[in-house]
Amino acid sequence: MLKSDPVLTILGQNVRQTRETKQLTQEKLAEFSGLDPTYISGIERGLRNPGIRNVAKIAKALGLTTAALCKGVDA
Repeated sequence: MLKSDPVLTILGQNVRQTRETKQLTQEKLAEFSGLDPTYISGIERGLRNPGIRNVAKIAKALGLTTAALCKGVDA
């Protein structure tokens, strides 16, 4: 099993919490952001290290700023 990085875990938690608050499925978030649902799943589980462009796409799809989506993420 892959071990998750704490930075990626926090980002993933932020994505999942916001998505669930907005009552979106991973599939809908993927559709709105132009990304693949399995990629969204990997981010939420802290297993993917998304580039800044993809973080910005997800933030926009969730109606957040990139900074708000990355709250609590410290390298």
